[in-house]
Amino acid sequence: MTSYLDVSTANSVLASYGRPDGLSVEALMDEQLSGGLTYNDFLVLPGFIDFAAEKASLDSKITKNISLKVPFMSSPMDTVTEAEMAISMALMGGIGIIHHNCSAEEQAAMVRNVKKFENGFINDPVVLSPEHTVADVKEIKATSGFCGVPITENGKLLGKLVGIVTARDIQFHQDDDTPLKDVMTTDLVVGQEGITLKQANDILCSSKKGKLPIVNKDGALVALLARSDLLKNQEYPHASKVAKSKQLLVGAAIGTRPDDKDRLALLVEAGLDVVILDSSQGNSVYQLEMVRWIKSTFPQIDVIAGNVVTREQAANLIEAGADGLRIGMGSGSICITQEVMACGRPQATAVYRVSEFARRFGVPTIADGGVGNVGHIVKALALGANAVMMGGLLAGTTETPGEYFYHEGQRLKRYRGMGSIDAMSQTSGKEGNAATKRYFSEGDAVKVAQGVVGNVVDKGSVRKFIQYLVTGVQHSLQDIGYPSVGSMKQAVYDGKVRFEKRTAAAQMEGGVHGLHSFEKKLFSA
Repeated sequence: MTSYLDVSTANSVLASYGRPDGLSVEALMDEQLSGGLTYNDFLVLPGFIDFAAEKASLDSKITKNISLKVPFMSSPMDTVTEAEMAISMALMGGIGIIHHNCSAEEQAAMVRNVKKFENGFINDPVVLSPEHTVADVKEIKATSGFCGVPITENGKLLGKLVGIVTARDIQFHQDDDTPLKDVMTTDLVVGQEGITLKQANDILCSSKKGKLPIVNKDGALVALLARSDLLKNQEYPHASKVAKSKQLLVGAAIGTRPDDKDRLALLVEAGLDVVILDSSQGNSVYQLEMVRWIKSTFPQIDVIAGNVVTREQAANLIEAGADGLRIGMGSGSICITQEVMACGRPQATAVYRVSEFARRFGVPTIADGGVGNVGHIVKALALGANAVMMGGLLAGTTETPGEYFYHEGQRLKRYRGMGSIDAMSQTSGKEGNAATKRYFSEGDAVKVAQGVVGNVVDKGSVRKFIQYLVTGVQHSLQDIGYPSVGSMKQAVYDGKVRFEKRTAAAQMEGGVHGLHSFEKKLFSA
C-alpha cells in the first residue's frame, strides 16, 4: 500500500527542494543559453493572492522627476499622438508624446491645446476689454474652444475686473459688432488672491457659476478658475497633472539637429513638461550634445533619451544627463529595422539588460515597441521597465489622427511607421522631416525604408481601451502576487518572482486552439 507524507508538512517538504520553482530573471535572460528573448518567449509564474485586483497600484516614474498613476505612454508617431490623444492619455493617468512630423509652430500649438484643456488656477487667462466686440469672443470660441472671458478695464491681466462674458451672454446675440460692455455680466462672484484651490472650488460649487475670477485687494484680475475643470477632476481622479498649476502633463518629441533647438524653445514656451529625443539609434554624438544642451538651457525640462538596447548605449546617455531612457530597436509592429539594417535586439532582452543597468543610477526606462497585449505590458514591467510606450496597440482608436474607412466590411484606420517611405516623404526641406531625422537620412538621395504602412481595426475610444489595459494589468499583478508595480519589480530582482521559458508548442498551447471558429472580445464596457 502506497504511503504518503503528512499533508501538514507540505510547505516544509517544499523548502527541502532548496530552490524555488521556475527560473530567476537572470537565469531566464542568459543569452548564452537562450539567445535574445521576446515577450512571447516566456511566462511569469503565479504567486499568492492576498489582495483585491482593484487595489493594485500602477504608480511609476517615467523620468527622475515625473511620476504617473498609469505607466502608459503614447508613441510620438504621426498616426498615433496629436493633441486629442495626449489629452486622453493624461486624463487616464498616462501621458501622450506629440509627434514632430509637422512644423514647430503646429507642434507647439498642440502642446498648448493640451495645457489649456484642464487647469487649476489659470494664471494666463484670455482677457478682453469692454471695447472689444462679440466677434472677438466668437473668434476665441472658434480657435480655443471656450468663450468664458473676463473683462478688465485695459483688456489685460492685472487690469481692474469689470465683468465677464460667457456663452449665455452671446448665444443668441445677432450683432457681432456689439461692444462687450453692452452684453457682459457685471454681477460677479470672485475669489480673493491667496485662496486655496479647494476653497475656490467650493465657491464655484455653491455659486453655480461657470467661471470664478481671482482678484487682488485692488480688484485687479490675477487668475481664473473654470467649473468645467472641476467636473473633469471628478471624472478623471487619476489624471496626470503638474502639481502646482494642475494642468495636464504633456510630452513632445524632437530630433537632434540644430533647428530642433528652436523647435524646443517654442515647445517650452507652450508649456512642455518632458521632451523625448526621437532617434532609432540614440547612442550618437548628436544626441549626447543635445542632452547636454537641453539640461543647461532648460534645466526644468526632463529629457528622455534613446532609443537604446544595450548597456553601452545607455551608459553614454546617462552620463550626458538623461532623465529617462527609451528602449527598443526594430521591435514595433510596423518597424523593419532589424530586417533591413541587421541591427537591433529582441525586446525582452533589451528591456531587462538596459533597465537593470539604468536602475543603479536612478534613471527610469520606457519599453518602446513589441507591446501587443496586456501580457506584454506586464512582462515589460516585470523585466524592469518603468512604463511602456504604445503605438500599434493604440492605433485605430478614435483619438488617433486620420479618418476611418471601410474595407471588406471592416472599419479601419491608417497606421504607419515613422521609418516608412510614406512618412519620410511627407514634407521636404534641407533639414528633412521627423522621419528622415530619426533615421539620419536627411541627405540621402535614396531613402531606405525602416518601416511600413498598414491598416488597423477600429478600437473605439482610447479612454475605454486604456481602462481595459489598466484593469488587465491589475489582475495580472494579483496573479503574480504583488500589489504594486514597484513591489513586483523589486521581487523580480530579489529572485522571488519566477519565470518559465516557452517552447513553440507551449506558445501555441497558451493561445486559442482546437476550435473550428471563435470570436475574441477583449473587454466589455
